[in-house]
Amino acid sequence: MQSPKNLRAFQHAKAFAVITYRATSGFPAAERFGLTSQMRRAAISVPANIAEGCGRSGNRALIAFLHVALGSATELECLADVAVEVGVCTREGVSSLLEETSTTKAMISRLIARLRERKDRP
Repeated sequence: MQSPKNLRAFQHAKAFAVITYRATSGFPAAERFGLTSQMRRAAISVPANIAEGCGRSGNRALIAFLHVALGSATELECLADVAVEVGVCTREGVSSLLEETSTTKAMISRLIARLRERKDRP
């Protein structure tokens, strides 16, 4: 078991969740239980799954939770695109969110690769 606070991916994912909350704060009230809620849930799921994986024993469990975190980040990208397409926000309004999503996914992917590499060493 390791502390998620020691992982840069976790720290970045937490900051990314805060950016998501800020980006969705300007969404229309009619979307409070729709896109706003779903995007926030997906965003907070990323650091939460990293933390949960760190609380389990062994790298295999951590890798599984990192994959769930990756899925949530990918879900958020999709939801941000839908928000733009339905006119809830502008592309510029979610551009920093999408950049951070991409960075977060890359960090998580690199962490998975490093953990797998360690696991495969004799």
